[in-house]
Amino acid sequence: MQVDPITTEVVSKFLQSVVDEMGSIIVRTAFSTNIKEREDCSTAILNERGEIVSLAERIPMHLGSLLGIGNYVLDRIDLTELQEGDVFIGNDAFRGGGTHLNDIVLMQPIFVDGKYCGWVTNLAHHSDFVDRSHKHIFQEGLRIPPIRLYRQGALQNDVLELILLNCQVPRERKNDLAAQMAANRLAVQRYGSLCERYSLDVVKNVEQQIMAYAERKTRASLSLIPNGVYRYDSKFDTNLIDHVLDLSVAVEVKDGSIHFDLSNNPPQVAAPINMVLTATLATLYYAVKTLIDADVPPNAGFHRAITVHAEPGSILNAQEPAAVYSRTDIAMRLVDMILAALQPAIPEKVMAACTGGGLVTISGTNPRSGRFYVYNEMIGGGMGARYARDGMDGTQVHITNTGNLPVEALELEFPLRVERYELVRDSGGPGRSRGGMSIRRTVRALEHDAVVNAGGTNSVLPPFGIAGGADGQVCRVELSGDASPLVKRSGKLKASETVTMITSSGGGYGPSAERSRPKVEKDLREDRISRDAAVRHYAYAAGS
Repeated sequence: MQVDPITTEVVSKFLQSVVDEMGSIIVRTAFSTNIKEREDCSTAILNERGEIVSLAERIPMHLGSLLGIGNYVLDRIDLTELQEGDVFIGNDAFRGGGTHLNDIVLMQPIFVDGKYCGWVTNLAHHSDFVDRSHKHIFQEGLRIPPIRLYRQGALQNDVLELILLNCQVPRERKNDLAAQMAANRLAVQRYGSLCERYSLDVVKNVEQQIMAYAERKTRASLSLIPNGVYRYDSKFDTNLIDHVLDLSVAVEVKDGSIHFDLSNNPPQVAAPINMVLTATLATLYYAVKTLIDADVPPNAGFHRAITVHAEPGSILNAQEPAAVYSRTDIAMRLVDMILAALQPAIPEKVMAACTGGGLVTISGTNPRSGRFYVYNEMIGGGMGARYARDGMDGTQVHITNTGNLPVEALELEFPLRVERYELVRDSGGPGRSRGGMSIRRTVRALEHDAVVNAGGTNSVLPPFGIAGGADGQVCRVELSGDASPLVKRSGKLKASETVTMITSSGGGYGPSAERSRPKVEKDLREDRISRDAAVRHYAYAAGS
């Protein structure tokens, strides 16, 4: 069957609208602030082979879980026993394709006229499993291999009760899972209506066409990068371990394909910064997506031009029982390294190193309600400077892409008060293009003692500049009064004490001596830099 281009475009856009609508439903009906305000969720449609057909533009790291659960389920179930209304739930990084335990996936088969033809799936980050050790995954929370939460549309209450019993905020979990289920139900209905209008054969043909299109466009874009092997080595620090790691990446571009050799990297560690292979794949797919035609759909066809080798047991291909909670720490640096490696070949398409983000989690018993609460937020920072543009200030970068939690929502939901929330002057890495500015956020615990976990990467080594640009600023955590220092990010806040997160900033691009005077003066007017910094970094002299 050959489907005409107009029908192909209409069906393709319909499928994309379904995954977008799924995300909107989760956000609008979720219970926890992390999902309804920060939109920490992702959605996708998979074909009957578990390949991505349509993916919402949300959280790049979540792709690892969406890819992994599809393959795991298809490898282990008898499709002849699959029924309409079955729903699988899973989160495990080693027995279900997840990337860390807080990301819980719901996956539901699609049947059209009784014929199995694909899956709708979604993921949300559940703010739970806090105040734990992270030497191995057994300490990090409840591990759920993909199992049926629903059978033929009937909720398996015993399974749900087992999950909720192991959660610290079960009321939120139950309602957030209900929001995820609502999204899947709607997506199944939407897919059925599309097939009713155009037929299942046409829809399946379009799915194949759009994957083939994505592969062609990806290879065409990659062919514009000169063939060669591009390498970059970088130091990596995080306050979750006591030493600095040496990371390495080799990127081979050859005739429209790209291969990542991650062989020369440290072994997995007894800390939560390890990445399973699906997390590494999601990171690499994101990095490539930033380099190619923006119109390329991020489906399975796009993946075909990308290959990777990472040694099993290494920090980028961790094996059970490695801890993985903070896997984005290394993922963010990996993207920075890939872009830096390719800078000599495609200088106008890459950027300097970005913030690694700053994770703040505060938990305790809310004196207003008597219930346990969890406030969890990855706070943005500075984007790395680009070839001809400054890095964005105070933003999420690379594979996180969540929103900030508005002050009003935070103070309404939790016994906390935000006392400072601002961009940090002079924080962006100097360069011809300036790195993005850091964020400073101060939160006070009100009328109760709380457990705090706060920190980030780049606490010792700042995000690097490229092509002569200067480094950004390091990430810092400050506690008020007599609060005891944090140990590997963890500690306690007494009532009325504060924690302040100052995230790292973006590195600069190009020598600061080449920055134009109008840009320096604009930064001065907007209070992004001080006059001292203008003189010191840009040799600025008023009236000259």
